[in-house]
Amino acid sequence: MAITIRELAQALDAQGWGDLDLPVTGAAEPAATGPVGPEGGVIAMAMAPKYAEALRPGSIAILAEGMDPEAFGLKAAIFAPRPRLLMAGLTRAFDPGPGIAPGIHPTAVIDPSAQVGEGAAVAPFVVIGPEVRIGRSARIGPHVSIGRGSRLGADALIHAGARIAHGVTAGDRLIVQSGAVIGGDGFSFVTPEESGIEEIRRTLGVRDKIKQQHWTRIHSLGGVEIGDDVEIGANATIDRGTIRATRVGSGTKIDNLVMLAHNVVVGDDCLLCSQVGIAGSSKVGNRVVLAGKVGVSDNIEIGDDVIAGGATKIFTRVPAGRVILGNPAVKMETQMEIQKAMRRLPRFAQQLAKLQETVTRLLEKG
Repeated sequence: MAITIRELAQALDAQGWGDLDLPVTGAAEPAATGPVGPEGGVIAMAMAPKYAEALRPGSIAILAEGMDPEAFGLKAAIFAPRPRLLMAGLTRAFDPGPGIAPGIHPTAVIDPSAQVGEGAAVAPFVVIGPEVRIGRSARIGPHVSIGRGSRLGADALIHAGARIAHGVTAGDRLIVQSGAVIGGDGFSFVTPEESGIEEIRRTLGVRDKIKQQHWTRIHSLGGVEIGDDVEIGANATIDRGTIRATRVGSGTKIDNLVMLAHNVVVGDDCLLCSQVGIAGSSKVGNRVVLAGKVGVSDNIEIGDDVIAGGATKIFTRVPAGRVILGNPAVKMETQMEIQKAMRRLPRFAQQLAKLQETVTRLLEKG
């Protein structure tokens, strides 16, 4: 695949410089570039001088506005008004995708009552259950299974080995990476009498009498509802609801190894990074960012536009717009003060020990 500098600049809504007819065949890091001939070559992202210094003379690159391409000996360049946004467009232009062949592979097992939309591609060894609806131009990778009554919108991309259980509804342009499981049963169990967990919640840790207990399953009757333009990472898991559906809003992006428990509601345009875990029945607002390893306790409400730093543990309600950090979660500026105070503790301990020695000597003399 090759497009010219001119075509790429137009596609990225950016300004081109130099020989705009040079073909671009792919993207590379600055050190991997080389002189570009008439047959074209790779383009590098070098949007700061420290990166641009690695460019080879005669190469082509994407630079930040204000940088001088002649100073680096470039043949052509594209200027990026917002570098990471332009990078999104560049990588999209050269992404070949998973290469799922058009049509339905003869090894796919599709129930007669299922409907596969026009232009969809179904790879080998896919299993599609009864009454499933798959939208137009969807791409279903090898060894994917889709359970009874689930519905996927147009232009879905389901990578190899993903599992979509029964009763899952998703909008258009869903992306599910390999190994993800959507619609597994919720982790819901109950004991005939008050369990140890219920007791310590009631007493805040005091145990009256430890006794045998047997766990009885609470079945998951709800499904999973997913909006438009949602992405779900590799080995992420989204459990179905107990009675009502677990929900993920439009535009939300879910990283690898994220866990959403039963009845969780996640709003629109959220960003849930790797190893985030949200316990049952918690509600996350719109445009919330949870960094890696953030944990959310059950039945917690997080307001719109909250940002939680890495490894934050959330045990109580978080108001809209707050930036939080730490275990337990507090305002980020408060956590920074706590960390500063903790670093001073050894010095304070030494000062206290000296003060105690002084007081002891004075008392002995007294």
